[in-house]
Amino acid sequence: MTIKSVMTENPFTVSPSDPVTNAQTMMRREKIHRLPVIDGAKKLVGIVSEKDLLYATPSPATTLNVYEMSNLLSKLKVESVMTKEVIAIPSETLIEDAARLLVDNNIGGLPVVDEGTLVGIVTESDLFRLLIDLFGTRKKGVRATLRVPERPGELADTTKAISDAGGNVISVGTFSGNDVTNAVMIVKVEGVSKEHLLEILTPLVVEVMDVRQA
Repeated sequence: MTIKSVMTENPFTVSPSDPVTNAQTMMRREKIHRLPVIDGAKKLVGIVSEKDLLYATPSPATTLNVYEMSNLLSKLKVESVMTKEVIAIPSETLIEDAARLLVDNNIGGLPVVDEGTLVGIVTESDLFRLLIDLFGTRKKGVRATLRVPERPGELADTTKAISDAGGNVISVGTFSGNDVTNAVMIVKVEGVSKEHLLEILTPLVVEVMDVRQA
């Protein structure tokens, strides 16, 4: 799956010459936390976040009155507080690669640019929503966390056993964890009881780490 599937298309933007107050108002109104900054040719030139705007706001300890603070902020332009060295990605970027960029660079969003033109933005929230869907969180079922042998065919054997017992797999995923010989599998199913699922899986795995209604 690529970022194109989960990104927000045609995101709200600001220009470098916009007052900081305009960016603040737009973020509050649209309930968003960052804005791509584009120039007159619609090219990405920066990104501004809530944190950038917070740093630009006078301290509560300032001696300025409300009128003076508003006047000061209205003269402050987005270009003076935005991040100019922007990490951007094309829309065909794999979701896991985008997630890695977010984590490795400690950022909350990535503008999506195709052929020099801004086409979208992907944020932590977009990836969290995807995670919810991948784990089948919105569907009721029985969720099991298993320690399984790190060998070819383990996933197929497990899901076949569930299917043969009349169960339907809602979601399934594996990750290596810290054990080099075993992996962790998380599977969510419907159509079988918690007790029956435990009976099916116990002979097939190294350990049933957790099983619960979810």
